[in-house]
Amino acid sequence: MGHIKLFESKKIRSVWNEKEQKWYFAVIDVIEILSESSNPRRYWSDLKIKLKQEGVIQLYEFIVQLKLKSSDGKKYNTDCTHTQGLLRIIQSIPSPKAEPFKQWLAKVGNDRLEEIENPELAIQRTRELYKLKGYPEDWIEKRMRSIAIREELTDEWSKRGVKEKVEYAILTAEISLATFGLKPSDYKDLKGLDKENLRDHMSDLELIFSMLGEASSTEIVKTTNPLGFKENKVAAKAGGKIAGNARKELESKTGKKIVSPKNFLTTEQQLKNLENKKIKKLKGKKK
Repeated sequence: MGHIKLFESKKIRSVWNEKEQKWYFAVIDVIEILSESSNPRRYWSDLKIKLKQEGVIQLYEFIVQLKLKSSDGKKYNTDCTHTQGLLRIIQSIPSPKAEPFKQWLAKVGNDRLEEIENPELAIQRTRELYKLKGYPEDWIEKRMRSIAIREELTDEWSKRGVKEKVEYAILTAEISLATFGLKPSDYKDLKGLDKENLRDHMSDLELIFSMLGEASSTEIVKTTNPLGFKENKVAAKAGGKIAGNARKELESKTGKKIVSPKNFLTTEQQLKNLENKKIKKLKGKKK
């Protein structure tokens, strides 16, 4: 499962290897941060040649290619390595951030091991991360609750033969469509999001109705015990419809729409997303 780690607000893609009990990090992301190069891929290519010339052959034993999500939303084979490999790479990059990065690496590894021993730490750290991003306390509490409700639903799906990733995504889209009248992809477009998590940019009421849709689906699944994808799809639609009806009733009473284009993006992030959207459109036209 892919994760995003933050170093000085910069994103580093990472994967936890359960067997080895180690993090593997996207080398190119680290190169971009430490070298501050305008072309990190070229920098990494040149650095690999340099390291080979220096006789650092053992470095290649640490490099593995893992499929990680890129900025276009697709997954590509990406050079990754664990902490030991990164430390050797860092030695060859002249950067004032090298030492702070080493300390960050040590902390990331230690944090994960602590979370395995005490899962509640992962929840606390997630809450702290939202605080650092400037989210209000009451919103954070709702978001944490929504994560717990989501996990309970996916656990029920897993018990009943629903396959992860693709089928989870389809069922989630059914709940969203019945709840808000929008699939997650269309919802993200409305909010001007790119690769950001949709729920991280929902208002309080949007989160509440999202939770209602998934909590209702969970209760229906527990009660009716649907097996397989098709039967759970029916339950997902039913759960979403309950939340959708409640949303419509509130909208009729208040005269206000629940679904909103508002988000928590900075102006810089919004401009970047608009630019990415234009690039995707141009690529689509060329095809």
